[in-house]
Amino acid sequence: MARYELGVVDAFSAKHYLIGGDFGPENDLHAHDYRVEVVLEGDDLDRHGFLVDIDRVKGAISGLVSRFDKQTLNDVPELSGLNPSCEHFARLFADGVCARLDGERSPQLSGLTVKIWEDAEAWASFRVDLNKME
Repeated sequence: MARYELGVVDAFSAKHYLIGGDFGPENDLHAHDYRVEVVLEGDDLDRHGFLVDIDRVKGAISGLVSRFDKQTLNDVPELSGLNPSCEHFARLFADGVCARLDGERSPQLSGLTVKIWEDAEAWASFRVDLNKME
């Protein structure tokens, strides 16, 4: 089956320290220059030939980037009691994008994936099936 995808990338810096195990230097407060990739997917385009308006996606991402930039992820309420891993952070970011797009979500969207890079070699992603959210 053919599927359209639209992606938007942004970057920011944030700090964290890992908890619950011996992770060496990762147990100490340190910063990452994160890159976030948001990919939306669907089978159909709207009457204008868009899967979704890129500016809406950029706005949703920008609001989240502003929220997390220069912050310590351990202090983010949604990560309270959790290791602020790239995996948990990707889920939190995906939830945030969904919430910011929900009121105006295009009916043709079927999936959203957030990939968070914590450096040039390492990333984690989280995928949301938007059809199951209705």
